Amino acid sequence: MVRKLVRHGNGVALIIDKPMMEILNITGDTTFELSTDGRNIILSPKTEPSPEMDITLSLDKVNARHGAVLERLAE
Repeated sequence: MVRKLVRHGNGVALIIDKPMMEILNITGDTTFELSTDGRNIILSPKTEPSPEMDITLSLDKVNARHGAVLERLAE
């Protein structure tokens, strides 16, 4: 799919068609992370971790840092 940038105020915008948005499961409110490899623009939807994932990540950090102490306390 070939697209051109269109003028939008003082900048430019890339128009994404609705079918492509549905495939990617994004909306007009989706936040993106923009990066480059020096030649290509990489546009990735920024996903918010679920509360369950936040808890799991926090527990992993606590266990990595204080696992030995927690095991001794459990005895």
